[in-house]
Amino acid sequence: MILTVTLNMALDVTYEVPSVDWDGVNRVGAVHRRAGGKGVNVARVLAALGRQVLVTGLVGGPTGRAIEEDLEAAGLRSELCRIAGDSRTTLAVCETAGPTAPQEPGAPHEKVTTRRTALFNEPGPDVTPDELAGFVRRYTSLAREADVVVLSGSLPRGVPADIYATLAGIPDAPVIVDADGDPLRHAPKGRPAVVKPNAEELARAFPGGQGAQEVRSQGAEAVVVSMGADGLLAVTGEGTFRARMPYTVVGNPTGAGDALVAGLAMDVERPWPDRLRRAAALGAAAVAAPVAGAFDHDVYAAIHPQIVIT
Repeated sequence: MILTVTLNMALDVTYEVPSVDWDGVNRVGAVHRRAGGKGVNVARVLAALGRQVLVTGLVGGPTGRAIEEDLEAAGLRSELCRIAGDSRTTLAVCETAGPTAPQEPGAPHEKVTTRRTALFNEPGPDVTPDELAGFVRRYTSLAREADVVVLSGSLPRGVPADIYATLAGIPDAPVIVDADGDPLRHAPKGRPAVVKPNAEELARAFPGGQGAQEVRSQGAEAVVVSMGADGLLAVTGEGTFRARMPYTVVGNPTGAGDALVAGLAMDVERPWPDRLRRAAALGAAAVAAPVAGAFDHDVYAAIHPQIVIT
């Protein structure tokens, strides 16, 4: 069982529009509303791949109830802790019109279109010390039954920046952390199995050009850096690996990093080249999907065997 933790859960709203007029009225072509937050997106991808998952985190208010209802409707098993504050809403505005992107060798033409996406993320509710302590007790029980734990996403107000380091140190199971800013800087102290920033997050948190090595020196077993269309870089105890993409998939990047983390959480005993190839393929396939937490199975099947690991 893979346990995903989302402390700052959200109701994700995605607007699909042909183009955005920032000075006028925009007609929305399609609207998607679903439970979100990075850990929820990870769980959706894992469930679609047939893995047993359990979602935990903090929810509150009317938005929290909508999140719980959507998780139940999606068939995602959850053990959530309720708080007094109302959970946040996020908005993604995705332009679906535009010229066709240049065709690249091996890329299915109908999957490659030009789109732009703007994200608007609310900060989240205030969490009291008693609410956080209650969650930690629930998490401790759940994590000890898990085979893999994923800690990911932003933190709501009132949650200390070193919470991921604290949570990572509790279970015996491998822990994967996907965070930014201060939570990322603190995370290695909990000795997680994998820390997964993107290149910009790593540079901000650990300036000086030695970010991945610094994260490992502070306690993380491995660091996997996502670099968008340039693939992945993994610095591990078994060596340094690079996953190179055969072509660029253009679309909605929201949730691509979460799909990548789902790939890392699967089959954690497999060799690093196999894990990185799957993770990179899932990240690319998520770009081709309209909403976070989904991925295009055709793109995944096409791009997976073409990814080169060195």
